[in-house]
Amino acid sequence: MKRGFFTIMSAQFFSSLADNALFVGAVQLLRTSGAPEWQQAALVPMFALFYVILAPFVGAFADAQPKGKVMLYSNGIKVLGCLMMLFGSHPLISYAVVGLGAAAYSPAKYGILTELLPASQLVKANGWIEGLTIASIILGVLLGGQLVGAAVSRHLLAIDIPFIDTGIDTAPAAAIAVLILVYAIAAWFNTRIPHTGVEMRPMPKNTLALLPDFWRCNSRLWRDKLGQISLATTTLFWGVSGNLKYIVLAWSAAALGYSTTQASSLVGVVAIGTAVGAVVASMRMKLDTATKVIPLGIAMGVLVILLNLIHNVWIAAPFLILLGALGGFLVVPMNALLQHRGHNLMGAGRSIAVQNFNEQACILGLGAFYTLSTGMGLSAFGAITVFGLVVAGFMWVIRRWHQRNCVVYREEVDHLLFIARSDNLH
Repeated sequence: MKRGFFTIMSAQFFSSLADNALFVGAVQLLRTSGAPEWQQAALVPMFALFYVILAPFVGAFADAQPKGKVMLYSNGIKVLGCLMMLFGSHPLISYAVVGLGAAAYSPAKYGILTELLPASQLVKANGWIEGLTIASIILGVLLGGQLVGAAVSRHLLAIDIPFIDTGIDTAPAAAIAVLILVYAIAAWFNTRIPHTGVEMRPMPKNTLALLPDFWRCNSRLWRDKLGQISLATTTLFWGVSGNLKYIVLAWSAAALGYSTTQASSLVGVVAIGTAVGAVVASMRMKLDTATKVIPLGIAMGVLVILLNLIHNVWIAAPFLILLGALGGFLVVPMNALLQHRGHNLMGAGRSIAVQNFNEQACILGLGAFYTLSTGMGLSAFGAITVFGLVVAGFMWVIRRWHQRNCVVYREEVDHLLFIARSDNLH
């Protein structure tokens, strides 16, 4: 791997670490302020909001600027969202601003991989990036849980800056202040990311002209016989996975009686399994065999439903590791295949923006459904059952869809797999 790849990994690690710790801090901030349960559940779709709204623009913006600079700007927006949350804005609005920064960050983060590395290293690079991202999720959720816990927050709140009244007098506020420093570390790494030498694609003077271009890119990827399968799989996986982060917190409270700090450790346990699955997939899978992992998605949905039967943490921990491992092994090769097809069809930034739009729209839709269901009295156990059925059912549909493509469009699918195989060898 090129040296710049490890700088990108470092920047991604600290930015994602802060994102996930901030989620726990925001949940605790709402809980301590007496906010209703539906507002806590609404954090997930609010984070996804700008991914969907700005999807036609952020990909083109990432292709028009050096991607390290785009990542630096994006971290600045995340810091702004933290400051808003710290000084009185509603946590849902503030967290949406952090989501705005994340929406701009993502096309640059993944798009730079296709600029920096050859296609033969994309699966391995995705495995490392996803594995490190999952590690940051583990540590981020654990960090957030500890920062809002009594043991650590007591020491943070004891820190006094002479002659300055910061207004930071609660555990969640102290946690958010610490996370601003973590975003600053990520921003420093952003300044060290090298220019890849790829020619920039300037933004059009009329930005609204990007709308039809985005929909053409979206349609092109959905029409591609491999792109549509990889896009459908990753869209469903991240839609469910994004909401499962909060559902595990709610399930831990209902099934095990856990506090936010205790429950955050189980979210980290899922992420451990995903990291293991991602690394194993990066070593064993190739672009041209990526679609063979689709049946794992059906198994993953079944395991989500079986979570309802567990009420002992010693059984829950290995079970959640297995659940995460299936997801990690599923998403890495499919994500690499999607990046490969998108890069060939429309360019890295635009293809990642299309991917983000579909995935975050799924998170937004499922999150809105879960939030509405919570407001109407659906329990955590009921939500887990629904999500498991959605995963298993739709993954079965995607598998049948791919099988039909292999029969009806055999020559086209074989040709696309040949391209992926050839690129993988160079």
